[in-house]
Amino acid sequence: MSGAAARAPVPTWLATGAGRETAIAARLAAASPAGAAVSRVVILEGMPTGLSPLADLADTSPSVQVLRIAPGCLHCSGNLVLRVTLNRVLRHPPQQLYIGLASAEHLELFRDFLQAAPYAALLDLQADLAA
Repeated sequence: MSGAAARAPVPTWLATGAGRETAIAARLAAASPAGAAVSRVVILEGMPTGLSPLADLADTSPSVQVLRIAPGCLHCSGNLVLRVTLNRVLRHPPQQLYIGLASAEHLELFRDFLQAAPYAALLDLQADLAA
């Protein structure tokens, strides 16, 4: 990257379990510094069931963007859609990224995918959120 300043990898959390949206919403609410606009993106696998705590948060906080990907294992069937979504998000990287998986079945394979090029240099994977 000649001429371009290197940027820090985006802190990224993977969330699994039935309560993943609630866990992410709680984390976003707790991580909101008073008066600071921190850009945060949430990528969720699947459609919302009932009232999503993230929908309310995205409506009230302009710094939170919630993107949904059709249901299906993001490691297996959704890989292309996820790549396109991630690439779009990372063009203008947020300060925090959360990815909610419907199932933890392939969590380690998905984590390996994110730790390989090109995402290894762009994402800083944090401890998983299990809900």
